[in-house]
Amino acid sequence: MINDFTRLISALTKLPGIGKKSATRLSYFLLKNKDKSKDIFISIVDFLDKISNCSICGNFSSSDPCEICSSSNRDKKILCVVEEPSDLLAIEETGCYKGQYHILMGNINPLEGKGPDNLRIGELLKRTKDGVFEEILIATNPTIEGESTFLYLQNLLADQNVKISKIATGIPMGGSLEYADKYTLGRAIQSKNYI
Repeated sequence: MINDFTRLISALTKLPGIGKKSATRLSYFLLKNKDKSKDIFISIVDFLDKISNCSICGNFSSSDPCEICSSSNRDKKILCVVEEPSDLLAIEETGCYKGQYHILMGNINPLEGKGPDNLRIGELLKRTKDGVFEEILIATNPTIEGESTFLYLQNLLADQNVKISKIATGIPMGGSLEYADKYTLGRAIQSKNYI
């Protein structure tokens, strides 16, 4: 029992924001509430079995293409490039953006061994080379890594006949799109800068 309990605590600490104390508290909760625990585990397994990446934008979805890529109500001439699916969700919650998306699945971060080849940049170039998009909004996080990724993409896309824009004021340097409130993020999208 002790080894199994320790293994469960160790597994739970792999979740973001969960330290050893929180993992221990969650483990006791799961043991005391076995019916709820089973429902939670079944929901997680079902979720993981049904969700995959959209073959177009890379977002997590239960359908391929995802609802955004297959929607006829989206503006097909503007593409917003974000680092993570959570950034897409944050932008969608503002209600200010109605175009297409492309998710890089990270940013350029040499300290973590992540270069351009580790991101979905090749897929981005395939999507943009035919000139369908009139504007590409690069909405990377305002961090050193996000700015490096933005500059890399700006240089890479410079020879294409497309407007390159960037989200503007409202998002603090070092912040994350995922944690910005929808009003701040919405204002940043509406007052984007053209490069």
